[in-house]
Amino acid sequence: MDIVEHNRKAWNSYSKNGNRWSIPVTSEETQSARNGNWNIILTPNKNVPREWFGDIAGKKILCLASGGGQQAPILAAAGADVTSFDNSEEQLQKDQLVAKRDSLLIKCVRGDMADLSVFENESFDLIFHPVSNVFVENIAPVWKECFRVLKPQGRLLSGFMNPFFFLFDYQEMEKTGEMIVKHSLPYSDIKSLEKERMEELARNQSALEFGHTLEQQIGGQLKAGFVLSSLYEDDWSDEATPLNKYSTTFIATLAVK
Repeated sequence: MDIVEHNRKAWNSYSKNGNRWSIPVTSEETQSARNGNWNIILTPNKNVPREWFGDIAGKKILCLASGGGQQAPILAAAGADVTSFDNSEEQLQKDQLVAKRDSLLIKCVRGDMADLSVFENESFDLIFHPVSNVFVENIAPVWKECFRVLKPQGRLLSGFMNPFFFLFDYQEMEKTGEMIVKHSLPYSDIKSLEKERMEELARNQSALEFGHTLEQQIGGQLKAGFVLSSLYEDDWSDEATPLNKYSTTFIATLAVK
């Protein structure tokens, strides 16, 4: 299976159907950003600390796998030179929609987050990479490419899911409310789901997901050459997952080249 192509089609479908991550920001929000009043998220709820960004005016920022008309327009309105790189053309169109509507400059490029070969070495001052590597089977190339395209002292802001999220049988949880440990880590839809469930995902145009270990997420950044500078955890909502009642389910990191 071509995972990149499958997930491209899935996210095109999500975007057309108004997924939470596909609802563009308003003109009022971009105007507030122009005035210096802005916040964006790497994970579902918590705003990223502003000190993680530093002074972004005129800085070259790569919004990596974060199309959808949300983060890229805010950063552009705040004064950054923004490139939005995403696998879904529908998500990129949301960025272009806001850019045209609010007179912003955003360069949009479609591609696989694990292959940034269209960019030269040391092209960016900052990479903003929200929860999206859950859709990549092997994330080591993602971290290596991020390190390559960042300038010295460049910053990588990333969000990802806590690995324990993928231990449980979510179908059973939805039916009975019981949290039954079923899967091993690292997790893969392709390797862990029954044939019938995979066929259902295909019919519903659902994206394939992969649960990476902390060694792959944080250790992978360190192995690529980054220095971890800060970290915080975030929750989701009780409606999204019963696990929210017991633990945070997301992690955000700031790493420096």
